[in-house]
Amino acid sequence: MIRTITDTASAAAHLVETFTPLIDLVELWRRDLELFFEGASEVDSAQIDAHMQRLAVPRVTADGTAIVGAGFVATPGRLADAQWHLAWWLSPPAPGTSARRLATSANPDSESFRDYTALEWWRVPVQTGRRHLTGPYIDFLCTDDYTITVTAPVRDGDTAGVTGIDLDVARLERLLLPALLQSDASLTLVNASARTVLSTDPRTPTGAILRVDGLSDALAAAARSGCTSLSDRGAVVACGDTGLFLVQRR
Repeated sequence: MIRTITDTASAAAHLVETFTPLIDLVELWRRDLELFFEGASEVDSAQIDAHMQRLAVPRVTADGTAIVGAGFVATPGRLADAQWHLAWWLSPPAPGTSARRLATSANPDSESFRDYTALEWWRVPVQTGRRHLTGPYIDFLCTDDYTITVTAPVRDGDTAGVTGIDLDVARLERLLLPALLQSDASLTLVNASARTVLSTDPRTPTGAILRVDGLSDALAAAARSGCTSLSDRGAVVACGDTGLFLVQRR
């Protein structure tokens, strides 16, 4: 059992190493955009698009990355010429093609309009003032695939919007699963709501809620202490401050 928990902690450390540069990137963009808004008396959609394109396109076109979307989403009414605006870029749809800007409707009367302020990736960081990890969820707005979105609020006195990245879960699985498979135990990566990101147990699909007795309390305890036992069936290890947890079951 001690060896199993050690293996789980090692796997969690690998996950932290993978996610930390991604989280650091979101925080870097947050600070960059706060300075950008501070330095301009008025910002319009063309200005924020040009600024965010320079930051986002190299990331969504890089080889070997899990980032499939990135950008900035403005607080309604914050920009001088647009009530609603997403400066968001998506990875190329096929080899040899270019990154493309996400096309959305800014007309509230349109059937395709989506009030993004009601979505978790917007709502939580704006309400808490802190970075937030949303998902995995099927991203019908951008990719139509299982996605994790990391967002952080951009403040300029009030909230100018949120900046963040979309991570493709299938790509994350290819990056992370080899390390998890080195453990003798069954390992499942979940978010704070026990929703599965990926698992070494083929019976636990991405997106499913992991239903284990006592798991909710164990996740809360691991968030405070870093690691906790899961009754007599295993353990839960927090993956740093990513908002993700490894659940080890025997």
